[in-house]
Amino acid sequence: MNLFFEESGDFKVGTVLSTAGEAYQVELASGKRTKVKVKDVLLQFDKPAPEVLLDEARAIAADVDLDFLWEVAGTEEFGFPELGAEYFGHAPLPAEAAGLVLALHNAPIYFYKKGRGRYKAAPEQSLRAAQAGIEKKKQQAAIQAGYVEQLKAGTLPASMQPIVAQLLFKPDKNTIEYKALEAAADELQTTAPRLMLATRGIASPKDLHMGRFLFENFPRGAGFAPVAVPGAPTALPTANVAAFSIDDVTTTEIDDAFSVEHLADGTVRVGIHIAAPGLAIKPDDEIDKIARARMSTVYMPGDKITMLPDDVVNAFTLAEGTTCPALSLYATLNRDDWSTISTTTRAELVPIKSNLRHNDLDARVNEETLENGAGEYPHKEELGLLWKWALKLEAGRMLKREAFGLKPEQGNRVDFNFYVDNDVVSIVRRKRGAPLDKIVAELMIFANSTWGKLLHDSGVPGIYRSQGAGSGAGWAAKMQVRMVTHAAPHQGLGVDQYAWSTSPLRRYTDLVNQWQIIACAGHGVTAPLVAPFKPRDATLFSIVSAFDAAYAAYNDFQQTMERYWCLRWLGQEGVRQADAVVLKDDVLRLSDVPLVIRLAGMPQVARGTPVKLDIVRWDEVDLSLEARLLEVVAAPGAEAAIADDEGDAGEAAVEEAVEAEGAVAAVSTDDPAPG
Repeated sequence: MNLFFEESGDFKVGTVLSTAGEAYQVELASGKRTKVKVKDVLLQFDKPAPEVLLDEARAIAADVDLDFLWEVAGTEEFGFPELGAEYFGHAPLPAEAAGLVLALHNAPIYFYKKGRGRYKAAPEQSLRAAQAGIEKKKQQAAIQAGYVEQLKAGTLPASMQPIVAQLLFKPDKNTIEYKALEAAADELQTTAPRLMLATRGIASPKDLHMGRFLFENFPRGAGFAPVAVPGAPTALPTANVAAFSIDDVTTTEIDDAFSVEHLADGTVRVGIHIAAPGLAIKPDDEIDKIARARMSTVYMPGDKITMLPDDVVNAFTLAEGTTCPALSLYATLNRDDWSTISTTTRAELVPIKSNLRHNDLDARVNEETLENGAGEYPHKEELGLLWKWALKLEAGRMLKREAFGLKPEQGNRVDFNFYVDNDVVSIVRRKRGAPLDKIVAELMIFANSTWGKLLHDSGVPGIYRSQGAGSGAGWAAKMQVRMVTHAAPHQGLGVDQYAWSTSPLRRYTDLVNQWQIIACAGHGVTAPLVAPFKPRDATLFSIVSAFDAAYAAYNDFQQTMERYWCLRWLGQEGVRQADAVVLKDDVLRLSDVPLVIRLAGMPQVARGTPVKLDIVRWDEVDLSLEARLLEVVAAPGAEAAIADDEGDAGEAAVEEAVEAEGAVAAVSTDDPAPG
């Protein structure tokens, strides 16, 4: 005797070897033996042979007219033998019965299974809906297949063109567009981004990186809706100074300027003048909401996304030939030792005489010309005086760093500025600590530290950058920088407190601090009552958290784009061999551009060792570079200075480069103030 039975959702046939109670011992065609319960048996038959019956049943099932079978079945539950008699017009033969079971089982939209060998016809409405769904899937499959062929032929289907960013950066994986993109990429053995580039869905790798950043951080676009520009208070006094700024040629958000006055008693008063949008923009007004949503200007080579609309920036930037609202910090200095006698803070209108540019002055203003007075350039006397004070400020910070237990800052690091014009990039080396840089940096650190102390002494909270011992050991214990709402030391800069306050046009934290400083300057001991943010203000904590997240994302993007432009520069200049320096183990940095790479198989050499590389290939999509070591250059005593703006020298930046495996150690044009 043979059996046709169901086991684990599958239909099988076999020959009975023995019977034991409610079960059969059955041998399958493969020779395997299995126990089959009586309740799982659908048919018992002697002929044909089991394998023959199963083949015949499959053929019969394929020929069954499901629509006719559904009509014959009626609306009540039924067993397959009864339906077989109706459908075949006679008691079904074993193969016919088995074929009918297979047909019923494989047509779930027509028949619902109600038990072993029992079914019920689906209601007509449900059947028609299911059939429509199947037809729709067939049509979608055909459309998807067409999309795949278009993509493989180098054409982007029309339906994908408006949703390129969505498909690449946050796809709905159930859509036929995404499935077609993935299928075509698999068949072509490429990736979705590269396929989009090949079909011109994305114009260039630069647009790919930019598009990803905008999609994730500016989903509504990077533009601004029209906004009314608030006017600055007109009752402010006008300062009797001729201020000047020092910036890169690309800087448009000019938020700091300086002035020098010789007083009758022989002392000197230096003015540090900071653009004061905080005099007109108020917490929770329309422009504040814009600034708070962005938190900072986004920098990248050749472009930027400003925190504030251009009209607002233009209303408050310290442009040459204008008289601008500013928050001024005046320091009265003793010319004998350049010590600070007193400081005063006030809001006022400041005449801006000049906007000096690094690009015009760097060649003429250096340590030698400042010392011997050679050459002619604008504000020569003032710059010479500021240089002397900057050196005094730097020396004081270095003593404080040593008191904190940190090593002196390295003075021989080279920075890089990026300039992009019509997709042609120039990467210009600039020695860190050049006089103009040092003047600006030291005076900004002085202002941020002084105003941080003013906030603390007035009992008004602010947003501080603090650097203290971390949870790690060695350099790691000293390199943790965090933002807090109370005064705390910044060990890396060598100051007792450091409140970002000097870039209110491009950093939201500085705008917040400016509001608080204005309250202190104008209200004295009652400042805590009128300052916009009170101690332990939950809003201030939320600003700190949001700024940290946004600033980190913006910095990552800046590094991505700098790395992209470094690779572009290699191709643009036809570089095939390059000099590099070993940062640590197998991590190297190219000498002509700030590109950090990992070189597999690098022999063990000392940090700072110069090497020569053969550039094999690079990829502007995944931002990778492949190189081979040509030569280790013997240079005893060479040491790469890899200093960190905010921390202990050297080691921290090396470790970060190792972790990032490709972070670009560079300073872009229009970069914010130190720290």
